Amino acid sequence: MLGDDQSTDEEKLVKYSGQVGWEYLREHYKNGVLFFVDPELKLEEAGAAITDDQTKKVEGWLKTADLVKIEALHATQWKDSDQQFEALVVSPFVLFRPIS
Repeated sequence: MLGDDQSTDEEKLVKYSGQVGWEYLREHYKNGVLFFVDPELKLEEAGAAITDDQTKKVEGWLKTADLVKIEALHATQWKDSDQQFEALVVSPFVLFRPIS
């Protein structure tokens, strides 16, 4: 998680989540740390699995595309949109999904 925050993992998951636009996510995409989370999977659950080094669970989501690293094709569709996203920072990664 970010910095030397003394909060519990659960408190950090809440603290480092929120609603953002593509402008915020773009830099994380450029840095290769932006991951789409399927709507059926809770952002907090994915974040907790990453924080707790639950490698098998995360690898399973990557294999089933419940967790997807964003590539240029994905980024292009949001580049000029007003789409808002739910995002969670789990340093060094940022997890997100569009808000319907």
